[in-house]
Formats: sequence, C-alpha cells, structure tokens
Amino acid sequence: MRNGRGLSLAVAAFACALWGGGAVAAAIDGVTVPETVQADGKTLRLNGAGLRTFSIFRVHVYVAALYLEHPASDPNAILNSPETKLVKVNFVHDVSAEQARQSWQDGLTNNCRPPSCVLDTNEVATFLARVPAMRAGERFTLLFDQRGAEIDLDDHPFGFVPDRGFAEAILATFLGPEPGSPELKQELLARSAQQTGQ
Repeated sequence: MRNGRGLSLAVAAFACALWGGGAVAAAIDGVTVPETVQADGKTLRLNGAGLRTFSIFRVHVYVAALYLEHPASDPNAILNSPETKLVKVNFVHDVSAEQARQSWQDGLTNNCRPPSCVLDTNEVATFLARVPAMRAGERFTLLFDQRGAEIDLDDHPFGFVPDRGFAEAILATFLGPEPGSPELKQELLARSAQQTGQ
C-alpha cells in the first residue's frame, strides 16, 4: 500500500453505542456507521462493522459495515440467504487500481473453488477491468438481492452483476472461508453474535 497523506493512525473504537434506536451505531476510525440503512425498499440493520488493515504495520485501509434484514452470525447462512444484504465500504487510505484488482482477484480465487463455485472467466475479467483506484474519503456500496449485486461508487451507479453465483462470490470475499481479513470477517458478524448470545 502507498503511504497516504493524512492517514489517521488512531486506534479504531466503537463510540456512540446507541443500540436501542439511535441514528448512529458506531464511529470507526472517523467513519460514522449508521444503525440502519434503507435499501431495495427495505430497512436493513447493522450486523457488524470493522476496520480493514494491511501488513504487519496494520495500515488502515477501509471501514466496512454489513447490513441485513435479520441479524445473523453464520457466514454460510448469510451467503446463501435470498434476503437483501448491503456492504458499505469507506476508504481511509488511497488504494491504486492495480492493488484493488489484485485484492479482488485473490478474494475470488480463495473463496470460489470448483466444483461448488465456478465463475465465468470473461465475467471476472470484465469485473476486474472496471475496478478503479480508490482514494481516502471515497466509498462504495454492494447491494445483494435475488437479482444479483448492484455496485454504487460515491452514491452513483457503477455496475450491476446479474449472476447470483458471481454476486455470492463477491460477498464471500468478505465472509467466505478465506477472506482477505479474518479479523474483519469476525467484526462483520460480531454484533449479531452478541445479540443472539453466541
């Protein structure tokens, strides 16, 4: 990762813990994480949120939050659920297009393995070719429903993945057996686990 100016090295901390219905559920590395979001005509609740770090120096890269219709702590159940799911990613560090594409490629390769998961190589190539560089302060959202996955960049439509299998593989880069960050995976599931007593 490149060294970005203005990178906050403050320890990520959950604050404003308004679990009972406040508009803000947490603040992580300066990024506000809402309690609920409206998507696909539904109200989705925060399932968990955390900080993605990189290298032994734990460089802060982005804050991710997972929203679901119903809390769930089983990653396989989430991946296989037909319900609407949303992942919000807020970057706190610059990432080049090459770095971002390699990260997606690694995530798809590690979490989508034949024979249970097979992707069209042309679809993957098209997807990777469109992955842009991300700058600190930029954000993207991944909306998953029965149609596939809709991707927005800074609240503007960026692309749509009509293949549900490919959409599930994209979500698996966060929640699959070999995510880019096992620590972040657990944080995306942590709040629901607390709510369900697991």
